[in-house]
Amino acid sequence: MATLVLQVPDESLVSKVKQACKMFRGVESVKVQKTTASPKTKSSYLRSQEDKLAGRVEKFSSSEDMFKSLDV
Repeated sequence: MATLVLQVPDESLVSKVKQACKMFRGVESVKVQKTTASPKTKSSYLRSQEDKLAGRVEKFSSSEDMFKSLDV
């Protein structure tokens, strides 16, 4: 089974797009999922760049030195 994802920025069109998708032969179901963009959610890349800029990054000459620095 294949899944097709559509992004509809205008919420007033969602019901019309849903109806149109149901008219296609072979479509078993149409689900609507609203997405909310949370300003608190950041990608791991952005978090890593913030860590780098804030100086929260350590450099090691080898992986052995890195593991020695861990308090285990």
